[in-house]
Amino acid sequence: MNRYWPLLLLLASVWGASYLFIKVAVEGGIEPAPMMCARAAIAAAILFAYVLRSFGWSRALAELRGSWRQWATIGAIANAVPFWLVAWGEKHVDSGIAAIAQSTVPLFTIVLGLRFLPHEPLSRGQWCGFGLGLVGVGVLAGGHPDGGWWGVAGTLAVALSSLAYASGNVIGQRSVSGTPGPVLATGAMATATLTLLPFALLQAPTSMPDTDAILSLLALALLGTALAQLVLYRMLNRFGARSVSLVTYLMPGFALAYGALLLGEAITPAALAGLGLILAGVALGSGARTSRPSSPPCALSPQKRSPRR
Repeated sequence: MNRYWPLLLLLASVWGASYLFIKVAVEGGIEPAPMMCARAAIAAAILFAYVLRSFGWSRALAELRGSWRQWATIGAIANAVPFWLVAWGEKHVDSGIAAIAQSTVPLFTIVLGLRFLPHEPLSRGQWCGFGLGLVGVGVLAGGHPDGGWWGVAGTLAVALSSLAYASGNVIGQRSVSGTPGPVLATGAMATATLTLLPFALLQAPTSMPDTDAILSLLALALLGTALAQLVLYRMLNRFGARSVSLVTYLMPGFALAYGALLLGEAITPAALAGLGLILAGVALGSGARTSRPSSPPCALSPQKRSPRR
């Protein structure tokens, strides 16, 4: 376990930075669809190279062909849709607020699992945790007097992306077994690229985005997507999903710190209150189901997780 904390902190830091990269890119002139299409395409290329190096050409293609239904579904539902929702939401809210809103993924995963996965009935405490998390989202959404209704819409869009990610978790747990995680991630990112491509073409920039926006997009694809996925797989293999789920509690703090220090975003009482309510809800709601991990901006697990943020 001596490498557990360094890897966990690395994962939380790069996932937390994803919101910063998205914010800089949207403010620099890259619309959500082109940004996320490029993000997925770059990550897919990197992950495909990793899969080829790890498994060889023949096995890599065989694994991709054999699991295409899984990664195609996951890529569309748990990558393309939430990628776009988060980027659109960050046009109207701060990066730290987006990270807090998306920390609701474990709560949606638990409730969807109640309907679609074999389960024991949720306890009263778990239902209370889910309700507490939703109250936290409400506090966040109502804490943007300057942003008005667009701020509310942006917060709710990010929260809706959490539902999409949670749906990917459930799909992955129901239908994916025995397929290496990097293979699923590669296929899912390729699917997300193709899904977003028509919308990206419609929103193609008419002028060159600024340098900071381009660099942020590259960092998002390289660090917040490809590297984060590989770190996650290593941790899942070594420490298991329960240990990795702690990243849910660490990631919003990193995102808030990045936004405050690098973008000058204010850490408001509403943000802190919403963060406290959501994380308390996650702790209460997942207390009896800690084997199901959380799902931050680009996560997956070979056994139980869907590729994603």
